[in-house]
Amino acid sequence: MNIFGIGLPEMAVIFTIALLVFGPKKLPEIGRSFGKALRGFQDASRDFESEFTREAKQLEEAVATTKKPEPEKIATAKEDTANS
Repeated sequence: MNIFGIGLPEMAVIFTIALLVFGPKKLPEIGRSFGKALRGFQDASRDFESEFTREAKQLEEAVATTKKPEPEKIATAKEDTANS
């Protein structure tokens, strides 16, 4: 198990130090706060990703709906300008 580049032994040491510093009563509250912050970050990340995907899809649709000039129309336009 490797979270954020931290292995299980490192996580155990961090947990032990946190337990000594904050005490057993405060540690669950800190864990909940951290969990809520992490959840908020994940939600914001998901929202950003969906917004980006939606905008990219709209841009692709806009490009697909714009018609490219047909070669016949281009040739006719060049002849009209040459005759003028």
